[in-house]
Amino acid sequence: MSETKRIALLIDCDNVRATAIEGVLEELATHGTVNVRHAHGDWNNPSLSAWADKLHPHAIRPMQQFAYTKGKNATDSAMIIDAMDLLYSGNVDAFALMTSDSDFTPLVLRILESGFPVYGFGEKKTPQPFVDSCSPFIFIENLLPAKKGDDESAPVTARVPRAKLRQDARLVKLLRTAVDQTVNDDGWADMSRVGSYISNNNPSFSPVNYGYRRLSDLLKATEFFKIDHQESRMLVRDPKS
Repeated sequence: MSETKRIALLIDCDNVRATAIEGVLEELATHGTVNVRHAHGDWNNPSLSAWADKLHPHAIRPMQQFAYTKGKNATDSAMIIDAMDLLYSGNVDAFALMTSDSDFTPLVLRILESGFPVYGFGEKKTPQPFVDSCSPFIFIENLLPAKKGDDESAPVTARVPRAKLRQDARLVKLLRTAVDQTVNDDGWADMSRVGSYISNNNPSFSPVNYGYRRLSDLLKATEFFKIDHQESRMLVRDPKS
C-alpha cells in the first residue's frame, strides 16, 4: 500500500479570495494530506480580514510579511523563500499554490524540475503561463460554496453544456488524441491510461474546470465517445477512430 502524499499549501492572500479555501482543501484531499498550510500576507492590512476568519477553522498558519515599501509586493518574495525551504526540507511530496499571480511561474517550473507536482488554484483572471505550468490548475470559481438557498448538493459551477463542449476545438482535440494514443488492439482504451496521457501531455488540465468531477463524466458529456463499465476498469472508445 502506497504512502499518503504530503502536500504543502502556500496561499498568496493578497490576490486570491478566501471563500474558496474549503473547496481547495477538499480537492487536495483527493490527492493526499495537506500537512503544511501557510497563508502569506500583511496581517495588519484590514483587507485580509476575510482570510483571518479562515485561519483557525482550517488549521492554516499565518505568515506575516510587512509591506516595507509602498507599491511593492513583499509577500511574493516571502512565499518563494518559504517554498524553497520546504522543497529542501524533505517533509513534503507535492506543492499547492493558491494565487492568481503569474510571477510565481518560475517557482512552479523550479519545483517541477525537482520532481514535485504543483497543484495550482487561482481566479479566472490568472495569466495563462501560470495556468499552463501547474499540474493541474483549477479555477477557484469552480470550488466556491453554494449560495444560500441553492441546493448544496448541486455543482457549484454549472456544467458546461454538451453543445459548448463539442465546439471547444482544443478540448475535443485533447480528448480524441488521448483516446487514440492509448487505444488497445480491440479499439477500446483504458480510462486510467487516457487520464495518464492527458496528465503527461497537458498537466494543467482538469475536468473540474468544465464542471465535471471525473474525466469519464466529461468524456460522456461530449457524446463523442462510448463508455464501457467493467468490474475492474472503465473503457472508452472513439467511434470515429
